[in-house]
Amino acid sequence: MNIWIDGYEANESQRLGSSQVAFELIKHFEKIDKQNTYTVLLPGKPLYDLPKERNGWRYKVLKPKRLWTKVALPLSLYTAKLKPQVFFSPTHYIPSFSPSSVKRIVTIFDLSFLYFPKMFNKKDLWQLISWTKYSALNADHIITISNFSKKDICEQYKVDKSRVTVAYPGYDRDKFKVQGSKFKVDETKNKYNLGDNYNYIIYIGTIQPRKNLIRLIEAVSRIDNLALVIVGKTSGEGRGGWMYEETLSAPQEYAVADRVKFLGFVPTEDLLYLLSGAKAYILPSLWEGFGIPVLEAMACGVPVIVSNVSSLPEVVGKAGLLIDPYSVSQIEQAIRTVVTDKKLQSKYSKAALEQVKKFSWEKTAKAVLKVFENFA
Repeated sequence: MNIWIDGYEANESQRLGSSQVAFELIKHFEKIDKQNTYTVLLPGKPLYDLPKERNGWRYKVLKPKRLWTKVALPLSLYTAKLKPQVFFSPTHYIPSFSPSSVKRIVTIFDLSFLYFPKMFNKKDLWQLISWTKYSALNADHIITISNFSKKDICEQYKVDKSRVTVAYPGYDRDKFKVQGSKFKVDETKNKYNLGDNYNYIIYIGTIQPRKNLIRLIEAVSRIDNLALVIVGKTSGEGRGGWMYEETLSAPQEYAVADRVKFLGFVPTEDLLYLLSGAKAYILPSLWEGFGIPVLEAMACGVPVIVSNVSSLPEVVGKAGLLIDPYSVSQIEQAIRTVVTDKKLQSKYSKAALEQVKKFSWEKTAKAVLKVFENFA
């Protein structure tokens, strides 16, 4: 089978969310599937960590980059002498038009933009609303990342559930694991000016209103001798956050500027040690399609505190503490409980290590490949 993949988002150096999923799927397709022929479409030269070209695996650079979905992708499909049987987009958007012989498969992560429109800038919101709807109604099949999102997609777009497949994301099992080296943990904490004995909880993700960080900062302000480490880009560039100014000013407003540390983007090799040094990982998000950092934290044996909304209860099962993200008091109480109760820390740590065994990128790739095979 001849398969083409939209590799636009995978070809980024700092990958978060959808770009991370796109990269891992491409990497694992190349690793586990030697039968099919792949062409990965990119807006520029492939980055060093994408799989190397081989027989049956190649890259094709397309122009123009600015009109990728509307012009570059459709044009390449129509002009190709050997057209693919399957075109896969690991983003919300399929090509605006394509030959009828090409089956289009799209990944729709979640529909948060429908519920929190004010948390997106107007340009992004219009694109998400109109292009996602087009993809949902016109794709031959939809991949999503949780049963919660599948139900939402089917209800919002009146899509038959047989047209939607859930492929849970995974995490890097080679890198995220329980760390036995206290020296490396302390060394990394010192690198980010946290100190050997720094008592902190950690958040990892983009900085945007939907992540509910202002309520989290307020909750931390009520707890003495505890810091909050926030890992995530505060820039609107690349895959960074947006509408983050109020979040950045919140520590000053709640008089905890010395206890809230914004670290920006942190490389994976440091991230696992920062996680391992934390008392807990917390994600008080108002809406999540999945939450890969939750898996990474659980894999490190770190207790997790997550919102009781959207897909997050599905991700953590009984291995995490669930909170009402709209209640500062409940966020505060959950943090206090986990940070101070060593037996509870041990309970959630053990449960997390069991829960996280359910997820891997190989499983994700195999689930998507099974969909491809249905169109062979």
